Amino acid sequence: MPPASPELISPRSPRVAAARRLARRNFRGKERLFLAEGPQAVREAAAYGKDTLVELFATIEAAERYADIVGETRAAGARVHLADEQVIADISTTVTPQGLVGVCRFVDTPFEEILAARPRLVAVLAHVRDPGNAGTVLRCADAAGAEAVVLTDASVDLYNPKAVRASVGSLFHLPVAVGVPVERAVAGLKGAGVRILAADGAGQDDLDDELDKGTMGGPTAWVFGNEAWGLPEETRALADAVVRVPIHGKAESLNLATAAAVCLYASARAQRASGGCRSVTES
Repeated sequence: MPPASPELISPRSPRVAAARRLARRNFRGKERLFLAEGPQAVREAAAYGKDTLVELFATIEAAERYADIVGETRAAGARVHLADEQVIADISTTVTPQGLVGVCRFVDTPFEEILAARPRLVAVLAHVRDPGNAGTVLRCADAAGAEAVVLTDASVDLYNPKAVRASVGSLFHLPVAVGVPVERAVAGLKGAGVRILAADGAGQDDLDDELDKGTMGGPTAWVFGNEAWGLPEETRALADAVVRVPIHGKAESLNLATAAAVCLYASARAQRASGGCRSVTES
């Protein structure tokens, strides 16, 4: 718990100015730092290790409410700055800040390390430009037990504040490679023995049929495209199959994150079934 009369960091402090600049992509790339807002993201950053969480800005109220997170932050070696609500509002990119904003080091993983780990379930985001979609797909991949996520060079910045928020801490749970050309991503995963499935509403193959045929039990990478226009033909041509999620009702389509969740969970179930690439007893 903070002292009774804590000293607040000045709004004119260079630390505050440096954190505020991280809302802009060019500064994030130059400093290799990004913002993690809210208690869940800050907690996960503190637990990630590797000196990921550099510093934390917290209102007095938030520091008292989340005293355990502040303690974990200090235990992780990060500096804690108490700040008034206006400072937090200046740093935060949300309309209603939760009183905690962390400054974190980049956590992406080299693509070669992902391949070396022989992943069994991967989400590849190709041409995904909306940060909320990217973060939500990352969260879905984490929930489905995927071992990695790959963002191609045509996709949104992983560290966009909206993408970080939408991941709800999942950014710190599984390896994520960034800036990988889609051709290299597909070739590398195929070389690692991973089957490539492109998710597309106009795909020739039906997800239900794929499940019925028993073809989804092996290592799989799903390629997801832009919600507005899907995957380009040249990207679909790289896949082993182009698969559509069946629409059994009258809905025109599914949004990207929902379709990704359906596809990833279908693979997760198939891989855990008898004959799949994961043991049913595996966690």
